[in-house]
Amino acid sequence: MASSSTAVETPRRVLVGISGGIAAYKVCSVISSLAKAGQAVRVVLTQQGQAFIPPLTVATLARHPAYTDETFWQATQGRPLHIELGEWAELFLIAPLSANTLGKLAHGLADNLLTNTVLASTCPVLLAPAMNTDMWQQQAVQRNWHQLLQDPRYHSIDPGSGVLACDRIGNGRMAEPEGILTHIHSLLHTQGKRDLNGKHLLISTGSTREFLDPVRFIGNPASGKMGAALAQAALHRGATVTLVHGPMEESLRARLGGIQTVGVTTAEEMHRAMLTNLPQADWIVMAAAVADVKPAIQASTKLAKADLPEALPLAQVPDIVADLAQKRSPHQRLIGFAAQTGDIIPPALDKLQRKGLDAIVANPVDVAGSGFGGDRNQAILLTKTGDKLPIPPCTKVEMAHQLWDALLKAGF
Repeated sequence: MASSSTAVETPRRVLVGISGGIAAYKVCSVISSLAKAGQAVRVVLTQQGQAFIPPLTVATLARHPAYTDETFWQATQGRPLHIELGEWAELFLIAPLSANTLGKLAHGLADNLLTNTVLASTCPVLLAPAMNTDMWQQQAVQRNWHQLLQDPRYHSIDPGSGVLACDRIGNGRMAEPEGILTHIHSLLHTQGKRDLNGKHLLISTGSTREFLDPVRFIGNPASGKMGAALAQAALHRGATVTLVHGPMEESLRARLGGIQTVGVTTAEEMHRAMLTNLPQADWIVMAAAVADVKPAIQASTKLAKADLPEALPLAQVPDIVADLAQKRSPHQRLIGFAAQTGDIIPPALDKLQRKGLDAIVANPVDVAGSGFGGDRNQAILLTKTGDKLPIPPCTKVEMAHQLWDALLKAGF
């Protein structure tokens, strides 16, 4: 949703509330991305929020006038503004969420347009806090935070760690726009349902690298974006998620808050990590593009060009999926991925049966706009019971949700 400028056929209705905090500047990117994607966006600013972002800025980005307390208190005709906005919204994002607004929401207080609109709405509310580390760690703030999240309406995208506006290094940094947009997409798809609550998902993603020497390796172009999308979508639906990933861009790693991550490089390292985390998993999803072979000999120093072998001797790497299939418990479900070219179904069906999988996701890597490295994908989900679900081209997050929908419907 964030990366597309093509208007959607049916705009989704997203209400954005901005409270006081320097992180308000990040929300401009969220508003702009939603509007460019064709979503209907309305923005409410608190008086403190206006100190950081003027209403004209967000009105221009949203393609709609912004709402403020002045608008609220001066309204003299029609239905009350907070009622209209509350009924209009499919999703309510509050970013940044200040300590002041958090305290009001936790205790059901309403003294401005934003807090009145929250109480007048019934849609999911996504909260993105931002504040100084000491403020965030105060017992009163943490008590309010945990109390608020006991209400199933509220969904959180926890603050991260980094350099804050006060030059402090610590927790309290608001989530980045890409992470917020992904969570928005999830909540619009699920309408706030946590239908994976109680499940532990173990997911692998990315490529592995098998080194010939310190600077050369056998690998592939897998970026880890598909597995990251699977992990994020599952987390947003209430699952506990462990993600075992190969080398990954830091910007992608930064969007994985709330997910237990295990970084690996080689196939053997991924094999160990998957087996270590296997016992607690309910679903195991092998989305990683693991190397099939490795150099039989690995040099400890860089080989000169003249010393490179004309024929590179190769050795097999562990068959992770086959080993997981043998060692899993009867209640665990194992889902594989098959990146294919040409006719993708026959080799995927062969892998499904030969490896003892419960389901497999076959996706083409020779079709523009899908496969390695991009933000979009397409696939066909095949199950051992004969179900076949085509997933047309869409964002990888949308594909992840369609996969979870299908697996839940199939009784996984």
